[in-house]
Amino acid sequence: MIAVQGYEGQNVAVLGLGRSGLATCAALRAGGAIPLAWDESPEARSKAEAAGIALHDLGRVDWSSVAVLITSPGIPHLYPVPNRIIAAAYAAGVPVDNDIGLFFRSFATLESIEFEQPPKVVAVTGSNGKSTTTALIHHILTECGRPAQMAGNIGTGVLSIDPPENGEVVVLELSSYQLELARALTPDIAVFTNLSPDHLDRHNGMGGYFAAKRRLFAEGGPDRAVIGVDEVEGQYLAGQLALAPEDARVIRISSGQKLAGPGWNVFARKGFLSEYRRGKQMASIDLRSIPGLPGAHNHQNACAAYAVARSLGIAPRMIEDAFTTFKGLPHRSQLIAEAGGVRFVNDSKATNVESAAQALQAFDKIRWIAGGLGKEGGISALAPHLDRVRKAYLIGYSARDFALQLGSTAHEICETMEQAVARAMAEAEPGDVVLLAPAAASFDQYPDFEKRGEAFMAAVHAGLADE
Repeated sequence: MIAVQGYEGQNVAVLGLGRSGLATCAALRAGGAIPLAWDESPEARSKAEAAGIALHDLGRVDWSSVAVLITSPGIPHLYPVPNRIIAAAYAAGVPVDNDIGLFFRSFATLESIEFEQPPKVVAVTGSNGKSTTTALIHHILTECGRPAQMAGNIGTGVLSIDPPENGEVVVLELSSYQLELARALTPDIAVFTNLSPDHLDRHNGMGGYFAAKRRLFAEGGPDRAVIGVDEVEGQYLAGQLALAPEDARVIRISSGQKLAGPGWNVFARKGFLSEYRRGKQMASIDLRSIPGLPGAHNHQNACAAYAVARSLGIAPRMIEDAFTTFKGLPHRSQLIAEAGGVRFVNDSKATNVESAAQALQAFDKIRWIAGGLGKEGGISALAPHLDRVRKAYLIGYSARDFALQLGSTAHEICETMEQAVARAMAEAEPGDVVLLAPAAASFDQYPDFEKRGEAFMAAVHAGLADE
């Protein structure tokens, strides 16, 4: 646990008692603060009480006695409208922060400890690929024998990690919700993978969404920035951070285009990752045969992770060896089985059109399982990628709506996951890929995308067992 520093003996209000909220209360107490904990959900309050956390109704608190309000990332603090308790804190002039801000505030105090090699923080953000990039960086470090922990929006809450040891690297995945409010953001290395529309109601539009991501590079500034430049926002950000074209504190990355110029560039083209510095090629890695990193989107993730690892002094050959042992993340282009020349891939995390498009572009001869609770616009934007689909097997609430947008692509309404998997397995031929990439939310049939992915895996393994 990271004991929160700076609030010893003071009342700290904590709103939201999910994973991050409970960890925040424990870390505050470890640092000598007095948490005043509350959640609007009776169920969450019951769990907190069972964990020994005293509850204080923040709707009735005397704000003059509170040093700061710590809120969970899922609670709106500005748009569409602030939560009523956060609005009351604003009105009383009480600062509002989150666990990410507390982490960086407290991590900075570790500088007083005489480490031979001070621990470092790598923070990863972006619209797509940040989870895989975070996990891949952590995997490279551990495979190379470097002490490392992974936390944030993936795995462990930031305040629940162990105090870092000498030379350790803490790798954080940070969402726009977490970045927008954190009062301290001081990573040693910061990564921006890409940008596409998401959470626009929460950020009042695309500009607000980009502004939230950009804060990772503005609040104190990282020693090194790894920036995806395949969108204009990334190009702008890289230009803002570099003092000159050859400034090696900024590493530009791309998937699909060769990057020129005198700076530090890492890019992937036609399945090959290349590193250039001062216009000279330094290394190259063939990504095409690496099973845990299929498709152009994963090649971008590989470029980002490679750039971070090189910044930390790891040799290209060691990074390449670590790539080959990376298994991918559950429910994200996860190869779960291969039988009779047919591969079965679980990308249940593809809950929107953008991520489904990435999944479809990663494979050929696809037996595509899609559907669920569709989002505005349906799947019409996937039309350019349907030539890769041999047949679609549609499930869930939006199955019939999706069918109307498939044009001449062969399809079948299957309703349930079990039926879709059974039909795809019955019709699959050697060389085919049975791909779950729903392009829809899961809530019509499953509580979350993880449960949907587990249902797909169970149906596949059951079908293979019966053969």
